[in-house]
Amino acid sequence: MRQKTDKSRQLKSRARRAVKREGENRQQVAKTARRHRNREYAVVTYFFLIVFVGLIGYFLYFQFVKSDEFINSPYNSLQDLFSKNVVRGEIQTKDGHVIARTKVGSDASETREYPDGRMFAHVAGFAVNGKAGLEKQENFSLLRSHEFFLDQIVNDISGKKNTGDNVVTTLDYKAQAAAYNALGDYEGAVIAIEPKTGKIAVMVSKPDYDPNTIASDWESVNGDGSTSLYNRATQGQYAPGSVFKIFTALEYYNENPSTYNDYSFDCDGSITKDGFTIHCAGNKSHGQEDLTKSFAKSCNSSFSNIGLLVDNNKLNTLCDDMLFNKNLPIAFDSKKSKFALDNNASSALTMQTTIGQGNTLVSPLHMCMIAGAICNDGNLMRPYLVDHTENASGALVEQNKPASYKQIMSKDQAAFLQNLMAAVVSDGIGAKLSDQSYEAFGKTGTAQVSDSTDQTNAWFVGYGKKDGYNDLAIAVVVEDSGAGSTYAVPVAKKVFDKYFNE
Repeated sequence: MRQKTDKSRQLKSRARRAVKREGENRQQVAKTARRHRNREYAVVTYFFLIVFVGLIGYFLYFQFVKSDEFINSPYNSLQDLFSKNVVRGEIQTKDGHVIARTKVGSDASETREYPDGRMFAHVAGFAVNGKAGLEKQENFSLLRSHEFFLDQIVNDISGKKNTGDNVVTTLDYKAQAAAYNALGDYEGAVIAIEPKTGKIAVMVSKPDYDPNTIASDWESVNGDGSTSLYNRATQGQYAPGSVFKIFTALEYYNENPSTYNDYSFDCDGSITKDGFTIHCAGNKSHGQEDLTKSFAKSCNSSFSNIGLLVDNNKLNTLCDDMLFNKNLPIAFDSKKSKFALDNNASSALTMQTTIGQGNTLVSPLHMCMIAGAICNDGNLMRPYLVDHTENASGALVEQNKPASYKQIMSKDQAAFLQNLMAAVVSDGIGAKLSDQSYEAFGKTGTAQVSDSTDQTNAWFVGYGKKDGYNDLAIAVVVEDSGAGSTYAVPVAKKVFDKYFNE
């Protein structure tokens, strides 16, 4: 009897433990489920919290960092709404000459005036029938006002417009005038940049137009066949001719850093390879030449020979490093230069390309930037046109500062090219720039426009230096003229003379 009772007790005890375990298991399952649900709620909560914080952060970033950039976009037509309350500000050169201003009549009518007319046409631009030049790039700055706030309150109460901020450029008035006059009746372009800062001192393009009468002249300047609105200084695409020998020489130096001085070529006025012949200008025989003399005399035969010696693929890579086939780092309308050559190219194409013919196209802006980088020991500065903006009373609103874009060549490479460009002036076809109050360096070019015409464009690319002055790099193209030494060098000389002597 006792055994049965003990056994019964054991069974009940086991049953109670089983019930207890089951209850504990259910509690554990419930806790696990709650933890799982809590984790899901936490993930969702933190996700939306992160999104919220991100949106707030982006709003603050846009408000204080990016808003002006979006508002100042030339494609933002809402900018012109500011003109209802603001009289458009002035555009000035660095030395205080006003090149664009708004005249307000007695009847409150507004007329945009350009005191120097055509001389600054492409760089200043226009503000009717759309916009161009700095009128387009700096539209927002010209249409916002930082007048003294009490004056703005008085103007608002009296119904008068506030005066817009002034845009002060990096342009040098006297150098710009010298370039414009030196180009004369020829079509072409002149652009000059301070190599150590990137400040653009000169920008001239011809044919041009009168921005004062652009509205009435619109059909003629914008009609079929007219290129008057086209800024050749930044958008022109030209065969470089012999100024491309800068890159060919640099590639030969890169491949032969310790033996380039041993290069020798006997020029008899032409060179033939695989049935294709390249002639020197006027079939002139230059005789025995080293690399420096070949560059100084701009010997086509010798540089065609160098072109056959270098690796085309490496030359292609070098040109990519020199900003070919890339957008140029400038906040102004410009076009890419074009270059393509590889080891599958024929001897004829290789020889043509390495003396600056073939399919290569460059802009004056690009070549001026290259000359500036050579002058600046290989460091290319970002070119820019606006030094600062100021309110109508002359108080500073915003200051732009020089910025390096990239070290596009080493100091040794730059020194190599500096020596070659010095020889062009001292012992070569750039001799018109020798014996001046300044020291000049450069490379001339005479580029055939096409195989079907004898038309040539004259080039000069180089820079000048003088103690007490900022260095100045320059690129000159004179269309349908003749030799670079005859037509482009004198233009550069007149700019240098004015810049370094006055």
